[in-house]
Amino acid sequence: MPVSLEHESVLWDAGARVVVGIDEVGRGALAGPVSVGVCALERCDTWPEGLADSKLLSLKRRIAMNETLANFGVARAVGHATPREIDDLGINGALRLAGNRALAAVTASGIVVDAILLDGKHDWLTPPADDLFAASADAGAEQSPPAPLPPVTMVIKGDNLCASIAAGSVIAKVERDGLMAVAHDEHPEYGWCGNKGYGAESHLAAIRTLGATDYHRRSWKLPEREN
Repeated sequence: MPVSLEHESVLWDAGARVVVGIDEVGRGALAGPVSVGVCALERCDTWPEGLADSKLLSLKRRIAMNETLANFGVARAVGHATPREIDDLGINGALRLAGNRALAAVTASGIVVDAILLDGKHDWLTPPADDLFAASADAGAEQSPPAPLPPVTMVIKGDNLCASIAAGSVIAKVERDGLMAVAHDEHPEYGWCGNKGYGAESHLAAIRTLGATDYHRRSWKLPEREN
């Protein structure tokens, strides 16, 4: 099903001026950051031809689309949480941290976000009532979440349905893949240029042989080193 601006239009019609689509990349990886892409749109009726969930695009098309997206919307940003932050905060806390870093970058560019479309069925972006993001207070004031957080609307399979969310998925995927390519240059034996930190058999075999690195999420169930 091709993406559209149907969900965005509902929010624009309800009074929102700037709607942000958000998607994450790297949630299930064993190594590398978790990355959250944000694309902010004012009311419009077109989107880049061929825009789709990043997983549905070839590498060549994804890179080309990422370049095209530089002219789509009023702001774009990607936020990351490191493997150490994932270990310290848990995956949902790390996703929240990365998402709020991306939103902070949009806000710093002078854009006021009125509403958020978030891919999936679980709202990991809104802080739990008893948490209020306290776990990341030591990350620095410039990385604190916007206050108050704009209303969040969940869209199941939003990366296949919403142009703003699909755009977020593409920019996050391209940026995270670039980070994993740099990490690969430091540790080519893990094959991150190809597996991007996910649990490919060659990656698992390298962990068994060489052990984990600082790029690995050590709180996750990693294979034990065999020697």
